[in-house]
Amino acid sequence: MKSKLLTASLLASALFAGLGMSPAMAQGTNTPQIDQAQQAIITRIQQGMASGHITPSEAQALYRREREISIRESQYKANGNATPPERAQLRADLNALSAEVERMMANRDVVRPGNAGNAGNTPGIDNREYQISQRIDEGVRSGRINQREARRLQRREREIARQEAQFKSDGVVTQQERRQLSNELTALRYEVERLMRDDRRGGRN
Repeated sequence: MKSKLLTASLLASALFAGLGMSPAMAQGTNTPQIDQAQQAIITRIQQGMASGHITPSEAQALYRREREISIRESQYKANGNATPPERAQLRADLNALSAEVERMMANRDVVRPGNAGNAGNTPGIDNREYQISQRIDEGVRSGRINQREARRLQRREREIARQEAQFKSDGVVTQQERRQLSNELTALRYEVERLMRDDRRGGRN
């Protein structure tokens, strides 16, 4: 038994040495609570999208913030040790992100998709909403849409989603209601594309 423990210890020491780390340094990169918090946030975002509390563009922004925290965590671990102040900063950032996720979950009406073949089902509307969300996120990533503009567009997107939820509440979305949603989505898409074009022409700072 002692021989097996000694062999395991030697193998671990060799592995750490091959990585340029001492066992103590490797311990310094261990952040289980932070990693668990990150996974919990990702799971919560997925739940929000599935339940209709969080729109695709909002989810993209939340995921982007989570990735930024993960990158910073990797940088902190790069020298073999994540210091207590660095860990505290990561926890603070994750707490803020978690609070933002919960705020979205609490403050937005739920949009539940109808069943296939149901008069309350709006796959075409939902698909357009998703495409607009993706386009907003693309604009933010490319710098063509700034954060203030993105928040304004996302507010309009949420208003349309709330309206859709109201239309679906009785189980039927009428042709008139579908046209109203379609017109509002067309106007929103036009605004997104206008901002994208203006940026490319240098029309905005």
